[in-house]
Amino acid sequence: MPDEQSTPVTTEVTDGVATVRLNRPDAMNSLNNATKEALLTALQRVAEDQTVRCVVLTGTGRAFCVGQDLKEHVGLLEQGADALFTTVPEHYNPIVTLLSTMNKPVIAAVNGVAAGAGASFAFAADLRIVADTAGFNLAFSGIALSCDSGSSWWLPRIVGVAKAKELLLMPRTVPADEALSIGMASQVVPADELEATVQTIATRLAAGPTVAFGSIRRAVAYSAGHDLAASLEHEASLMNLTGSTQDHQLAVDAFLAKEKPAFTGR
Repeated sequence: MPDEQSTPVTTEVTDGVATVRLNRPDAMNSLNNATKEALLTALQRVAEDQTVRCVVLTGTGRAFCVGQDLKEHVGLLEQGADALFTTVPEHYNPIVTLLSTMNKPVIAAVNGVAAGAGASFAFAADLRIVADTAGFNLAFSGIALSCDSGSSWWLPRIVGVAKAKELLLMPRTVPADEALSIGMASQVVPADELEATVQTIATRLAAGPTVAFGSIRRAVAYSAGHDLAASLEHEASLMNLTGSTQDHQLAVDAFLAKEKPAFTGR
């Protein structure tokens, strides 16, 4: 097995919960190419793994993820390397697509600062459980770059268009309490309680009707860009899908027996 300290992304699966952890604490979990490739591979695996019914994304150390590794970025600029321009379609876009569309719930356990693409990754999750010492920074314009990793899509939907523009045009660190008040955070907890809180929530979701959860994710995302008629039609197709699952039958049987269903995720 690889040395955990030299592995930029680690994955641990326990009781249906996959914890995908950015593991470059000395670099504040910044994203060099090796880390982006490892993260994409890890997310692809947990998305496809039928035993995984909830995914947690978090970081090691004092940061969640501060976005692009600027040391590597400078080197690529000096080289005129193609990787500087291909990383968004090859890495960032598929990573955020997996986080937001995999057929199971995703939790961002924001253990520290989430900046740039790191903030965008957190926004793509269904829930953002945030340590009271953490914060968000939409740092893109600070280095004269546009926004990426879905921040232009997620942020206006979370905080509204006006606030999104303010935070993108004049980036600053939004502390946890403010993040909660404007909807960036789902829940703020003391830093020493973050892991236990996330574990409790993730375990609850992992024991739930996984296909229904995935369908709800897809329904909400679809309706954000379609009119009512199209959204109703899409909902109907997802109802047909979930209505034929084993979990739906289990839920009906449990209801009739006045018992609590034990979902299988299928």
